[in-house]
Amino acid sequence: MILLGLGSNIGDREQKLQQALQLLEADGKVKIEKLSSIYETVPFGVRDQADFLNMVIRVKTCLAPTELLAKCLEVEQVMGRIRTRHWGPRVIDIDLLIFDDVQIESETLTLPHPGILHRAFVLIPLRDVAPSLPLKDGRLVEALVSGLSANSVREVRHWKNVNWDSSRKCFV
Repeated sequence: MILLGLGSNIGDREQKLQQALQLLEADGKVKIEKLSSIYETVPFGVRDQADFLNMVIRVKTCLAPTELLAKCLEVEQVMGRIRTRHWGPRVIDIDLLIFDDVQIESETLTLPHPGILHRAFVLIPLRDVAPSLPLKDGRLVEALVSGLSANSVREVRHWKNVNWDSSRKCFV
């Protein structure tokens, strides 16, 4: 199972998520299989910025993990992401969360993504896509969501249910 997390807090956030999905599928090397609802979330780390829209998607790909990461970074660049401030505002953020059972720790890629276990804005949409997925520590996503603090859960609000129409490249 290959899972990506997406977020945006600049401009038309929903449109930015949709554009990122279009660009991910554009060359046919990535196919979106399932997506979570969209959630509006309080910014993580740096609070003095607009709220994010976040989601998680499950994909199929012929790409290796490092190639998929490069594809995600390419989409961010095409969409105009400029990295000026750690955890700062971004037009789009695409994180490679899980790539099957692959475990990598390098300067450019860590799999599974090290922030999954501690970020409600990832765990809650991840539950929509893979509630029974065991994570690095062996606990299931559903159990991790149940163990989140009330404060963390309040910072992640359901915003909209969406589905993806790959033939039309849009939310339905």
